[in-house]
Amino acid sequence: MKPLCSRTSMKIAGFGVGLCLLFGFFLSSLALGQATTSFRTAVQAILDYDATSTEHIVITTTRLSRAVIASIIGASLAVAGALMQALTRNPLASPSLFGVNAGAMFFVVFATVFFSFHSLQHLMWFAFLGAGLAAAMVFLLGSIGRDGLSPVKVVLAGSALTALFGSFTQGLLVMDEQSLEGVLFWIGGSVSARTLEGVAPIFPVVLGAGAVSMFLGGSINILASGEDVARGLGQRVLAVKITMGAAIVCLAGGSVAIGGMIGFIGLIVPHLVRTLVGTDYRWILPYSAVVGASLLLLADVVARFVIMPEEMPIGVLTAMIGAPFFIYIARRGFRAE
Repeated sequence: MKPLCSRTSMKIAGFGVGLCLLFGFFLSSLALGQATTSFRTAVQAILDYDATSTEHIVITTTRLSRAVIASIIGASLAVAGALMQALTRNPLASPSLFGVNAGAMFFVVFATVFFSFHSLQHLMWFAFLGAGLAAAMVFLLGSIGRDGLSPVKVVLAGSALTALFGSFTQGLLVMDEQSLEGVLFWIGGSVSARTLEGVAPIFPVVLGAGAVSMFLGGSINILASGEDVARGLGQRVLAVKITMGAAIVCLAGGSVAIGGMIGFIGLIVPHLVRTLVGTDYRWILPYSAVVGASLLLLADVVARFVIMPEEMPIGVLTAMIGAPFFIYIARRGFRAE
């Protein structure tokens, strides 16, 4: 009993450390940039706002929204990736690799070319619709056949839809090159130039799906032991899978709708978390939320300094980090096979 209590205490302590790191990265996002301020000033801007201070105005009007949005997107993508890997039993599953990003991008370009929508509020909903439709199509195609949902079929379906939506997007941009400039920030992925008021309509969807996901850990643990075993224990397997799928669509679709093509967070974070807490999804999901938010905040801060005075798109930076990790996971999977 003592070793079990000890492991639980260590996980609780580790989660507390993760929250402290998240708070530190959040303050860094508020303080660091082209106009760097102190952490003390960042805290004062939140707790004791001074309307006459330029630093306080910059923090509260620009950087605070950016930090909150980055935290929510990072946490959502990481949790969506963990749910995807559990549902498909595929270590390579993530929103960026399963057509979600490509579907969102196609719908954004489609809305820009054919409906001349350019405001973030309008394009957000088209991106959310495209991401949700792509995810639903992947799971539908991956479930066709007597064997049902299998990792190989899901990977093939995701790759096919990514290529399909990518080709359609390129075709539309060739037809109307003027639309390219309007969707560049979606292609690169970014959390800048967004306000909390502007993305507020998406927040209830994402936060609600995240809250539901936190209660799925026990059910996922049972499902991981096998569908027959889960049914024998009285679990409604289909209901659990549908709930997981709906949460994935809301989390991944909402994140892409807000931040654009930010990839590899959903791939990297669940693997990092499993090295810390094992295979218990009651811990994997909350840990993924904290680590995902911290990682995207850190990436956003680094992206401000790489090519100063310009900013590197955050999606480019996460791709630079995630691509080698993807190759490592793929090679390890092939060796195991």
